[in-house]
Amino acid sequence: MLFSSPEFIFAFLPPSLLGYFAIARLLGGRASLGWLVLCSLFFYGYWRLEYLPLLIGSILGNYAIAAAIQAQQGTRRGGFAILIAGIAANLALLGYFKYAGFFAETANAALGTGITVPQLVLPLAISFFTFQQITYLVDSYKREAVRGSLLHYAVFVTFFPQLIAGPIVHHKEMMPQFARAAILRLRSKNLLAGLIIFGLGLFKKIGIADSFAVWADAGYADHTQLTVLDAWITTFSYTFQLYFDFSGYTDMAIGAARMFGIRLPLNFLSPYKAVSIQDFWRRWHITLSRFLRDYLYIPLGGSRRREGRVMANLMITFLLGGLWHGAGWTFILWGGIHGAALVIHRIWARAGLRLPRVIGWLLTFAVVHLSWVFFRATDLAQALDILSIMFGLDPAAMAGPRHVVIEGARTAGRYLLLALIGVLILPNTYQFTRDVRPLYKTLVGAVLFGAGCILMLVSRSDVFLYFNF
Repeated sequence: MLFSSPEFIFAFLPPSLLGYFAIARLLGGRASLGWLVLCSLFFYGYWRLEYLPLLIGSILGNYAIAAAIQAQQGTRRGGFAILIAGIAANLALLGYFKYAGFFAETANAALGTGITVPQLVLPLAISFFTFQQITYLVDSYKREAVRGSLLHYAVFVTFFPQLIAGPIVHHKEMMPQFARAAILRLRSKNLLAGLIIFGLGLFKKIGIADSFAVWADAGYADHTQLTVLDAWITTFSYTFQLYFDFSGYTDMAIGAARMFGIRLPLNFLSPYKAVSIQDFWRRWHITLSRFLRDYLYIPLGGSRRREGRVMANLMITFLLGGLWHGAGWTFILWGGIHGAALVIHRIWARAGLRLPRVIGWLLTFAVVHLSWVFFRATDLAQALDILSIMFGLDPAAMAGPRHVVIEGARTAGRYLLLALIGVLILPNTYQFTRDVRPLYKTLVGAVLFGAGCILMLVSRSDVFLYFNF
């Protein structure tokens, strides 16, 4: 069930919300949390009911592992072996569903083996709920997670606004909020703020991301016929489609959670304003960057090692971060590009060199934009073909007329320019909801929510890029 669907907005969210507060008033907090878990499980099972037992089994298994770790905290080894076994089990489950086919195909191509490639449908949100539970296991080992009931743990994992695609949350961020009596009462302030944030995200997704998707999809579907101009329009369209899709989904998640009185962590903070690649990763998918830093980069040694080791840690972190996004060499190369850019940035900064902010922004945006070509391409060959066309290295693209791939190229160019100006000068959702006067926020939020609903009913968009990762 997509956030941008009529089923969610009109049929699922209102009864879930009203039921939560009504049950809290009549039966108490535990009953309302139970209702929230049931709603979240229905939300997940609405997609494919057969994968619901996988989610439930993962919750029960990880809760038991965390309890075993916490029970060993007074012993000499403190549950370390249980932690490693728990992480291995989670990664094995994720690896089977998400990476088994990729590893089998790679082995067959490299070694000439005949490994049967399993044809599996990737369970929705498996990357997110797996990593979220790994953080809980690690925090339990580090004595940073308070042991709670199975009900509280199930709420932490399944809370539907963040279940499918994040933000990736920590137990210590969520459970203290659910423990507050104040969230059991419907507050107009939270409802209004949630609707405004949700409306902004809905318009980003339906009104902006889906508009750019038309040009991006057309170009990548017929990339051998692209002209130089078409190639640039195609790739820029995807650059903006991806951002407005990702940040739009996050806004809707944050807005839906806010209606329940829950504040999810910030996930996007104007990443295309970044003036360095390090700045970009402080603004883009912030909770994933935090996860990679805290649970991969720092355990590898972080910045405390010799310089060569630090650079290796950066590369390993981003290569694995690329693989996390998808089982393919394009994603690994995308991660490698960002890892290499961070290494270069580190060398540059340690040498005491600085760039003017405009040049820094231009270089950062160029690296990010060109790396998205690999992120979107179906394979390396397609990515390299498109890049060669963009830079005039494909003679066929310069030789003569081709059939039209990008309809309305001039219109696309104008919208792309407007999108670039918009992401550079307009406030992001966090700034808008923090700084703008309440009446103005309400009016703008209402207009965008209404426009998003109208576009949703007309277009019936059924794709969220965010769900692919």
